[in-house]
Amino acid sequence: MKTKIGMIFGGRSGEHEISIRSAKTVIEQIDKDKYDVIPIAITREGNWLNPIESLKLFPADTQRFLIENLKNFPNNAIALVGDTKYKGLMRLDATEMEEKSSPLDVIFPVLHGTFGEDGTIQGLFEMANVPYIGCGVLASACGMDKVVMKTLFRDVELPLCEYVWFLRSEWMRNQEAVIKQIESKLGFPCFVKPANLGSSVGVSKAIDEESLKKAIELAAEYDRKIIVEEGLDAREIECAVIGYEESKASLPGEYVIHDEAKKFLDYTEKYTGTGNNEFVVPALVSEEMTEKIQQMAVTAFRAIDGSGLARVDFFLRNDTGALLINEINTLPGLTDASGFPKMWKGTGMDFSQVIDILVNLALERHADKSKNKTVFK
Repeated sequence: MKTKIGMIFGGRSGEHEISIRSAKTVIEQIDKDKYDVIPIAITREGNWLNPIESLKLFPADTQRFLIENLKNFPNNAIALVGDTKYKGLMRLDATEMEEKSSPLDVIFPVLHGTFGEDGTIQGLFEMANVPYIGCGVLASACGMDKVVMKTLFRDVELPLCEYVWFLRSEWMRNQEAVIKQIESKLGFPCFVKPANLGSSVGVSKAIDEESLKKAIELAAEYDRKIIVEEGLDAREIECAVIGYEESKASLPGEYVIHDEAKKFLDYTEKYTGTGNNEFVVPALVSEEMTEKIQQMAVTAFRAIDGSGLARVDFFLRNDTGALLINEINTLPGLTDASGFPKMWKGTGMDFSQVIDILVNLALERHADKSKNKTVFK
């Protein structure tokens, strides 16, 4: 009997489109002999779509992978609720609920950014007692907030670049003080980011006070907490991790920039195929450095109590050769342009095999957590 996977995608964050592309890749790569995928989209406004409606968000060539399984699916409204009898997925407007509900074995939240990667939807899965792929509530929340994340990294003595963080309200109240702090501690160039977002959404490079103000205003549109990091002359290297209590790191990968005048990989450079960058696996580093990257990636994963999957990003300084950890992404991009599947491919594992492992890890974690007592006498 096939395992039924509820794949939730889309969502309310600025990474909505990337989520759809990630979901498309999962549908195309997953082992169809082992799994039935039930697509469940969340619109930008937060509305949940049933599988028939969700399927329409994909191109025709992707729809054909699922259309046979979904042709008899009732075209009714659905939602995830805390009724564990139905494993989370229910029709809300149907009669004969028990006969017509569609239980799920495991949920794959292919969601990036706010309301998907930050622990909020993971909390819903926990309430519904449904096994799900990826990090739990705590790890997701800590991995999403770059400030909290860096605090945990510092606690396990992982080397970091210099940074400053502040609240949007502080910026609005006293811009001069914020700018003075950034200039004195970091200088220029520097990178301004929303503390809780990914895929380079809302990220800008500042080279002077004027561009710094514009960058902060942009970041403040996406989050109440803003982080500014020092600009480094460094290579950007990534490493993928999968696991639960025992974790494994892939070979590292690296973005190779063809146009040296544009070293900053923004959203457009990463996802629209401008041809200015190429993701190479393995990264062109020594065997000793490869092992160091892998060890630090696993340490970072453990620091946030990660489970399932993550991608850890590093800076390798050109001037000193020092390796610095940048951040961890607990639900990394899974698109055809994303580093996570490419790094496992370069390590000798097809993405379909990775999905198998992630499903098993989700079930293992759920079974382990089910051993915890919830009633005290």
